[in-house]
Amino acid sequence: MITHPLAQKFRFCPQCGAARPVRGPHGRFIECGGCGFLLHFNPGIGVGVLLSDHRGRLLLVRRGKAPAKGKLGVPGGFADAGESAEAALSREVREEVGVTLVEDAFRYVGSAPNRYRYRGVTYAVLDFFYTARLPAGVVPRALDEVASWEWREPAGLRPEELAFASLRVMLAKRDYS
Repeated sequence: MITHPLAQKFRFCPQCGAARPVRGPHGRFIECGGCGFLLHFNPGIGVGVLLSDHRGRLLLVRRGKAPAKGKLGVPGGFADAGESAEAALSREVREEVGVTLVEDAFRYVGSAPNRYRYRGVTYAVLDFFYTARLPAGVVPRALDEVASWEWREPAGLRPEELAFASLRVMLAKRDYS
């Protein structure tokens, strides 16, 4: 079990303010010895789509903001509370590249853990990946936090070009088309 990176950030109980709450096994939670407050550190949920065209190329976005500004990723982002992974992905694709895909257009590929460092905090994330085909005649646009987009052959991608370890894991599977 990997220690959750946020477990080390808490020096005081968020509820009563007692110093040094007890950390649970492997940093999965903290528990206050004074008031009994229990805070679990579950991963955030990320979603991404390996969106291909009729030639099998992938639509990649060049990140316009930190983390990994300037690196390549796939359209996606974080799921909001109360949102399914598919609904989150549909929303994120619309927000990032202006493409409307219905939730049943996605096929689940797999998941991979990831670390997302933002503003000095490292968040544990569990990324869920899907595939989909871009509808004929639809042209993506670089929108929310996307500097640009490009079509790339999956075989020509170098790991160091990619923004996140979880994406490298998914692309290495080679069974996502």
